[in-house]
Amino acid sequence: MLTELRVRDLAVIADAHLELAPGLNVLTGETGAGKSMLVDALALLLGERATADLLRTGAERASVEGAFDLGGRDDLLAPLAVQGIESDEGRVVLKREVQAGGRSRAWVNGSPVTVGVLAAVGRRLVDLHGQHETQSLLEPEAQRDMLDAFADAAGEAAGTREAWDACEALARERVALETRRGEARKRADYLRHVADEITRARPKPGELEQLEAETRRLTHAEELGRVAEELAGLLDGEEPAAGPTLGRAARLLGSLERIDPAGAAAWRELLEAAALSIEELARAVRTYREAIELDPARLAEVERRRDALFRLDQKYGPGMERVIAAGAEARRELELLDTADTDLVALARRLEEARGVLRERAGALTAKRAAASRKLARAVSARLGELGMPGGRFRVELGAVPEPTGAGAETVAFMVQLNPGLDERPLARSASGGELSRVMLALKAELARHDAVPTLVFDEVDQGVGGHVAGRVAEALSQVARAHQVVVITHLPQVAAAGDHHLVVEKAAAGGVTAAAARVVLGGDRVDEVARMLGSEASPATARRHAQELLKQHGTGR
Repeated sequence: MLTELRVRDLAVIADAHLELAPGLNVLTGETGAGKSMLVDALALLLGERATADLLRTGAERASVEGAFDLGGRDDLLAPLAVQGIESDEGRVVLKREVQAGGRSRAWVNGSPVTVGVLAAVGRRLVDLHGQHETQSLLEPEAQRDMLDAFADAAGEAAGTREAWDACEALARERVALETRRGEARKRADYLRHVADEITRARPKPGELEQLEAETRRLTHAEELGRVAEELAGLLDGEEPAAGPTLGRAARLLGSLERIDPAGAAAWRELLEAAALSIEELARAVRTYREAIELDPARLAEVERRRDALFRLDQKYGPGMERVIAAGAEARRELELLDTADTDLVALARRLEEARGVLRERAGALTAKRAAASRKLARAVSARLGELGMPGGRFRVELGAVPEPTGAGAETVAFMVQLNPGLDERPLARSASGGELSRVMLALKAELARHDAVPTLVFDEVDQGVGGHVAGRVAEALSQVARAHQVVVITHLPQVAAAGDHHLVVEKAAAGGVTAAAARVVLGGDRVDEVARMLGSEASPATARRHAQELLKQHGTGR
């Protein structure tokens, strides 16, 4: 719910702070005090278009800040998931600022967001009914979802979406296969050339590198033999070669050991290890030397193979691994030409079966929607009469679509006829101000337990209403407030007396500037405000008694 609203430098509001409560919150005050401006401020916070003329005279910027208690409903912040913004211990704060040049900025929990994101979050938190753009029930998708909730058709709706997703996945798979088949047909000759060329060459991973190393050895065989022979001589030839030199060193070490065994004993192991290493290295060098031979025929064969693989590497590499993969891919695409027709037939069969499931599930959803639409139409039409529109009629129009989609087999539109003789029109294009607010109130009263938006705001809901109808409006608002937080701007004492939380908006002059402010009224102050709204100037005492009776009647006289 909305717990606090802070407005600064917006129109006639210099700095207003509203503390709101669960249940029915009523805002009252003299005409022109600035009550509707508070609702306009809330609309701005929820993403409505901002203009520089909203600023209070002389102000450089205006701001609106709202704090919401999510009550465990973190799902309401779904539009913020991709930005990593989460609630702060179940609390979220929205802020909007408008500068004198008309530039607008927005934040959620201190993190900057676009106005679009702010609006997406706001629509989940508040429904604003009156002369504003932020009414979710004016959107076709919201009307459809609300009807499905009223019909207890969440399972059928989810099943229909699931069946539609399955159809779409199969359709995409079919298009992808047809595309691949078409491309393979265009490239068939090239693909055969690639597959044949690589298959004939039979390359192996790492083979080109091995051939290049062998080519270098064969090309430089004579030099390699000479260098290896010289190295072997340095290791185990005649003195001063390494081997004989280490032998002479061993004899000298023996002489040291005889004279000073303790001082020279540790060197013996090191010297023996060095001698063994020299001996092993000498054997390895001579083995390498013996393996080297001049072989022009082998060199020519290796060079031919290397050049053949090099050409493949230039075409399909780099690396034999990529060459081998290119050959395998070419063969797969050629195989596709042989199997695609069969696979497409199988896909078409599976797609038709999936569409049959979709039609079946959409049909079940249609049946529930049809029954619920008739029931909802009767209930809302009856409420319109109670709320001061006796000739008003409400209807849910289900428009058939050529083929079922994830939304079902029909469109859903809420239609209203507000007075006899007027044409029936879609709810989104029917009325404005008080009439639209009362239509929304009638809908919300019937849909209250199905509505996921936690806070509902009604502006001008009592426009042109009085007497018995005023009591009905108060009852309807109280009914909705049992399942939601409701905020209502009202001139009706019957509605004001029904409120669980009462705020009065007043104008005050400070420093030569008139500004609006809001305060909570309790006890005698609340009685005085309801009495003022009753308007019995001739007998203030009678007005106060009547006000006390109204408050007592609703149990709200604290």
